[in-house]
Amino acid sequence: MATKTFAIFLVLFCTLLTAVGQVFFKLAADFHGPLVYNYFILVGFLLFGSAGILLVFAFKHGELSVLYPLIATSYVFVSIFSIYIFNETMTLFKWLGVFIIIIGITLLGIGGTKR
Repeated sequence: MATKTFAIFLVLFCTLLTAVGQVFFKLAADFHGPLVYNYFILVGFLLFGSAGILLVFAFKHGELSVLYPLIATSYVFVSIFSIYIFNETMTLFKWLGVFIIIIGITLLGIGGTKR
C-alpha cells in the first residue's frame, strides 16, 4: 500500500513539474531576443523530461488507470499559476472546468481501488 501511495504522490509531483514547465514555455513565448538566449525553453524541456522519467517510476508501483488521470491535475496547477504569475482572469466556466477535473480524478481514484 505504501508504494501505491508513493506512486500517487510521485505522479502529483510530476504534474507540478509539468505545470511549471508550461509556465516556462509561456515565458519563452513572451521572450524578446535571440532564441539562443531564451533559457526559458531549456528549463521547460528539462522540467518536462524530468517529469517523464519520474512518471516511469511511478507507473511501476501503481495502477495505470488510477495514476494516469492524475496528470490532469496539471490543468489545475496551470490555471492557478496563470492567475498569480501572468495576472490572467478565471471565469466561472474556467473554475467549473477545474472543479469537474477534480471531481473526475476523485471518481477515477475511488473506482480504481482493488477489492
